[in-house]
Amino acid sequence: MLKKTLLAMSLVTSLAGASLSAAETAVIVHPNNGNAALDSDTIKKIFLGKSKKFPDGNEAIPIDQGDDSPVRSGFLESVVGKSPSQVKSYWSKRVFTGKGTPPKQVPSGAEVKKLVSENPATIGYIDASEVDGSVKVVFTF
Repeated sequence: MLKKTLLAMSLVTSLAGASLSAAETAVIVHPNNGNAALDSDTIKKIFLGKSKKFPDGNEAIPIDQGDDSPVRSGFLESVVGKSPSQVKSYWSKRVFTGKGTPPKQVPSGAEVKKLVSENPATIGYIDASEVDGSVKVVFTF
């Protein structure tokens, strides 16, 4: 009986993990943005303030999700290569030394999508299930 219970718990845990890892995140821009696709290095540079332009030369304004967003945590770790606390420390140093300001933070993916759909210079990220015709996907992970 104990073996069956442990096997069932293991199966449930495996299935839960599979569904969580299957969730995809989309990096989005305005539909009129001339960039068809961006690589993770370009996106990282934009979100760390190391680049203020898209590869086509147009201005790039990053929009970040709030600190408590699981999508944000995944984005920072997968694309930026830093944990949320490392990013906070990074921006604290840049602000203190006058070398930049962090991306504007908004509370939800819906708000990111709204801002990106209204301004061709913006770039953000949302859960891929939130993507619709108001934005263009340039990268997924």
